[in-house]
Order: sequence, then C-alpha cells, then structure tokens
Amino acid sequence: MLAPHQLDHEYNARAAIPDHPQIFARWRADSHAARSELRCEPNYYFGPSPAESLDLYPSATRKAPLLVFIHGGYWRSLDKQDFSFLAPAFVRAGVAVAMPNYGLAPATTIAEMVRQMLRALAWLYRNLPQLDIDARRIVAAGHSAGAHLAAMMVAADWPLWARDLPRDLVCGAVCISGIYDLRPLARAPFLRDDLGLSEASAQHVSPISYRPRLAIPLITAVGGNESSEFRRQNHLIRETWPYCVRHDLPLPGRHHLASVEALGDPDHPLFHATLRLLGKTP
Repeated sequence: MLAPHQLDHEYNARAAIPDHPQIFARWRADSHAARSELRCEPNYYFGPSPAESLDLYPSATRKAPLLVFIHGGYWRSLDKQDFSFLAPAFVRAGVAVAMPNYGLAPATTIAEMVRQMLRALAWLYRNLPQLDIDARRIVAAGHSAGAHLAAMMVAADWPLWARDLPRDLVCGAVCISGIYDLRPLARAPFLRDDLGLSEASAQHVSPISYRPRLAIPLITAVGGNESSEFRRQNHLIRETWPYCVRHDLPLPGRHHLASVEALGDPDHPLFHATLRLLGKTP
C-alpha cells in the first residue's frame, strides 16, 4: 500500500507537468476557435441543477452517431467548454459531439456526479431523434475523472435507472487515462478534503466494483509518460472487464494532459479507433 506522500506523487498529474497553465490556456484558445468554427448549440439542460447542461456540436450528416465527451479535472475543476477543441475533427468526419457538465467537488459528491451523467445520457437518448442524431449509436468518452464517469456509464443498468431505456444505451466507450479504483484517492492528501471519500464510498463509485451486463466495446489508453499508478489503473479496468475491451492503444511520449489531445487529432490512431467504434470509416 502506498504512503500518502507517494499517492500524491503518483496521482497529482498537474504537479508533474510544470507547463500545465500554458496547456490549459492553449486549450481555451483552441476551444474558443472551435466554437467559432462549428455550429454549437449550448446549454441543453438535462437535470435540476444549474451545472447539468450540455453543449451539442451537430454534424451536417443526417442521423449521425454521437460521441459524448465527459471532461476531467479530478471531479473538482474544468468545464465542458475547455474541451471544445476536440470536436472539429469528429464533426468533419460526420459525428455529432455532446459535451456535458456536472457539479464539481466539494459541493457535489462523486456519487451525485455519476447520477448527473446518467441523467445526461438518458436525456440524449430520448431527445436525439428530434435532433436528427442516431440514438442507437452513442459512444461515451472521457479523460481522467471523465474516463471514470464514462466507465460508470458502461456499468450502468439502464432499464433499472428508467424503464424506457435500453440495456445497450451506450454502444461503446473510450476511456483515456482513467481512474477505476478510487480507494487510493480516499487517502491522497491533495484530494482527500475536496472529494470526501471514505473507503466504502470510494468503492461504491469505483467502476471495478461492477460488472457490465453486456460486452460493451471499450477502448482504453494511457500516456507512456504517465505515472505507474495511472498505468496500473488502465491495466486494472482491462483485467476486470476483459470481455469489454476491444483495444488498448499506446500513447508513447505523452503525459497526462497530452493523452487527451490524441482523441481529437485526425491523424492519431486513437481518433481512428473511436471513429470505428462509432460505425464510421476513418
């Protein structure tokens, strides 16, 4: 078992990336440019709290599949609009993109964030037909904390959540640099107060505590320059859900923040693999 100071070293990704403020500034600038370039339908509200809204980037293709990207930020920071830069390559390839927000810690518990994402995906499934998007081709994707939430969407028992929802509401998932066993974070000093996790509550919201009823296709990826714990977490979800995993894509030379950039790069294998999951030919 890692000591608290070791957990901080392994999981505090920003501390390991000295230029992270410059990276976030570049993301914001690129995302502003993306929203200027694309048709953006902002702030569809899917739940009762102000945080529960999503931005939609439709494709010109009728009945396009949908990529739902869930942002990271350790459940306590960042916003859907920080990641608009990922949308253009998909929209140009005939894929619609939705980016939901969720309440952030410490005001919102991770368990409630999971419920908020369940509401987001249910809202999309029910409303996509009138938006001319294919409700039977929804792929959930996420990075870091967002990968955790995307994995929880794979584990969801959708008819139990609402009787009108199909078991295969999500037809695939892409999880990048995710955390799938949250128990170590209950002891990590840099997160402990904000997340407020006990051993029991961390286990309750850990994807590895569940077994998806269906073999929902899953793509995993982690940066080659990420910490040993992030690499272990990536291996853990593949080991726990072997019947779901379709590909584990190497991201050589990439740190924790650079790993997500591969998703929106039209020349990267991760982008091509995601297109195939969406039923599109790269």
